[in-house]
Amino acid sequence: MYEKVPTKKIFDIRISDPFPGPTEDWLTIQNDRRNTLASICQKNNLIKLKSKLDSHVASQIFVEHKHKFTYCEVPKVGCSNWKRTIFILQEGLNVEASEIEHDHIHQTSLIKRLSAYPPAVREEFLNNYTKVMFTRHPLERLVSAYRDKLLHFEPYYSTTVANQIKAMFRKNKNSSEKVSFQEFVSFVTAKPPNTLDIHWKPMFLLCDPCNIHYDILGKYETLGLDSVQVLKAIGAPESLQYPSLKRYGSEKRTDSDITLEYLRQLSSEQIEKIKKLYQMDFLLFNYTLKDENNFP
Repeated sequence: MYEKVPTKKIFDIRISDPFPGPTEDWLTIQNDRRNTLASICQKNNLIKLKSKLDSHVASQIFVEHKHKFTYCEVPKVGCSNWKRTIFILQEGLNVEASEIEHDHIHQTSLIKRLSAYPPAVREEFLNNYTKVMFTRHPLERLVSAYRDKLLHFEPYYSTTVANQIKAMFRKNKNSSEKVSFQEFVSFVTAKPPNTLDIHWKPMFLLCDPCNIHYDILGKYETLGLDSVQVLKAIGAPESLQYPSLKRYGSEKRTDSDITLEYLRQLSSEQIEKIKKLYQMDFLLFNYTLKDENNFP
């Protein structure tokens, strides 16, 4: 059904930033990230003259008042541990990150979304609080979402979403075989980007960085140092560290090698479609995907 890409290693997934060193280097890289983003926003007419905060974007942003901290949640970019961190900041370090279960942190009403506040108050927080957003290589994030949501038992994704995919792409829609990565990609690329599930929706649509001027643009690829600098910037207690908890502890984290394994399963047409879907994420956040045909 799918014309497979040759199995030799033709893809090169990378970020364009060097790994930062001292704080001065980190600040320089932050400045570069903001400048790149601002330039691409302008070139692609993504800046709204009268910017009204989209309700979907407001629902992605979490607010922590003690440290005047707002964080835009991008799923598959360490968001569970950032939400644990927000919870701990609110509770005054009276709880350990390891005590906060994955499902609980995503269901609790104790950490507030920006959408819970009236529009005028939302603007006040965005103007006066430290605003943070983290990104990840778009295709590594896509593979991570597939592995997490379609290969494990999750009542909604492994049943409802999986059944939708099977109905679209299989003659026998009652097949018990797990959804393949090829089927998943065909499903994702068949829908308008704005309607996609937040776990694979383009990052720029989740957080609107062209109209919300984030003070810190972190990356999953530099999470260690970026998280330290975020906590320092908001005045968090020195004893608090960003946790490195993982939901499926026995599994290897999705990295560039695992991502390449999955990309090799796709047809050249599918590769083009996911490149198009995540084009703005690649440009705005300075990620690349290159192969022997010199993908931009």
